[in-house]
Amino acid sequence: MLSISPCNLCPRQCGVDRNSEKGYCGCGADIKIARAALHFWEEPCISGVRGSGTVFFSGCNLGCVYCQNYKISQGGVGQEISIQRLAEIFLELQDKGAHNINLVTATPYVPQVIRALDMARPSLHIPVVFNCGGYESLETIKALEGYVDIYLPDFKYMSSGISQRYSSAADYFAMATAAIREMIGQTGGLEYDGEGMMKRGVIIRHLVLPGARKESIEILNWLNDHMTKGQYLLSLMSQYTPAGRLEGYSELKRRVTSFEYESVVSEAVRLGLTDGFMQQRSSAESLYIPPFDLEGV
Repeated sequence: MLSISPCNLCPRQCGVDRNSEKGYCGCGADIKIARAALHFWEEPCISGVRGSGTVFFSGCNLGCVYCQNYKISQGGVGQEISIQRLAEIFLELQDKGAHNINLVTATPYVPQVIRALDMARPSLHIPVVFNCGGYESLETIKALEGYVDIYLPDFKYMSSGISQRYSSAADYFAMATAAIREMIGQTGGLEYDGEGMMKRGVIIRHLVLPGARKESIEILNWLNDHMTKGQYLLSLMSQYTPAGRLEGYSELKRRVTSFEYESVVSEAVRLGLTDGFMQQRSSAESLYIPPFDLEGV
């Protein structure tokens, strides 16, 4: 059973009683969010023309050193709200025309999110998106079955050395691959509405990091060897922008080169992993990081 006391929601299994102290993720017992607004910078089948109703949760169970959302993932920015208020936010975003409800880094709050979705459900008629770092426990993803329609997991690393160095998670690959398999199993393929918006499915995101193109290529080969084409979309991202806490990580203090990104894209094409998205190099700009100004909270 999922619990925040002791907390067992993610692979960290930190066991903290979050009623009295914060977990590894920096979260206590109450929901904390930094923004709830229409967001236009997700994949086209998520953002569409009206925007994705995106709720940015504060805190993170992964804590990557280069996180572009560092202010909220590790910096504590946000405001505490009730479960009732979260349910209201879902419906307010729907009323604004959102194509979906997009839960960004909601892993530390899954039990509360489920309760909020139960409250909103009689009136909530748009898909729910779970947008996460990929470092998820199987039990938590299983608990979301019937609540989440679309999963947007990151698939960040294959090497335990790199995942330990950048995210203190040597077991990232094992945890992420098991979670992604469960996500695909739950959604059962890809489904769209008449506007071409995704109604159900999985989009696996991979951010190419500077100096790590070979890691990216290994991930693509793993997907080709172990995952069925047509059961998910692949989103190859070039938007890495130096951010976070990079002291001691000089290799991350630059953007990805055109050669690095294009070589990863070329490998995806060679493998036939062409069902999905790639980014323009212009995406690597800080202006694509939303303002965490408590809008909609």
